[in-house]
Amino acid sequence: MTFPIRTCVICSEEFELKPGKPGFANRCPSCSEPEEAEPSATSASDVVDRKAASEMNAARRRAIRDMLYRKES
Repeated sequence: MTFPIRTCVICSEEFELKPGKPGFANRCPSCSEPEEAEPSATSASDVVDRKAASEMNAARRRAIRDMLYRKES
């Protein structure tokens, strides 16, 4: 059984598209590998970004609550 031959959009190398190939269907296996390892390198910055977003959302909720429930004299 022959597999379809595709051209990689990154390096323009031809490769066979086999079932169970990791990565994208339009990228060769060597160009697909770095993307899998990349998220672990940015996990520290993701934690900081999520914490900053959480604090910002808490401040936003507090401001909206104060505006909705403030007593007008």
